Amino acid sequence: MKDIHYEKAVAKFLIFLEEKGLRKTTERMMMLEEIYSRHDHFDAEDLYKTMVDKKQYVSRATIYNNLEVLLECGLIRKNQFGNNVTKYEKAANFRQHDHLICLDCQQVKEFCDPRLQQIQKMIGEMMKFEITQHDLLLYGHCEKADCENKKVLNN
Repeated sequence: MKDIHYEKAVAKFLIFLEEKGLRKTTERMMMLEEIYSRHDHFDAEDLYKTMVDKKQYVSRATIYNNLEVLLECGLIRKNQFGNNVTKYEKAANFRQHDHLICLDCQQVKEFCDPRLQQIQKMIGEMMKFEITQHDLLLYGHCEKADCENKKVLNN
């Protein structure tokens, strides 16, 4: 059984493709399914390798081109987490969330705090500005004992 978010994403994508005069290709639909089965942030190369490992053969060019199509459609979000690598995540029907990024292992954690929405609303009213979205990236060092690349502090 498919996830309801995936089913809604497919419906939205099919309408988008038709409106833009783009073909509904097997590769596009396989990419969408793979992305909506993930629960992480990924880059184009991650997606390519995962699909090849699953014997879903697509070219790198197809991956890159269709990530742009999915972005335009609003089904994925693009993030720059400071390591010069573009990461993507599924976007349809998901709440606003923000990110913690470990500067050592590059792990990205998501969090949501309703107080940020209240602050956004208050600032928008104060500044007479309609805020439609925000991105909050907090950088630091995770406290995982096995964090890769963690700098060891000498006492």
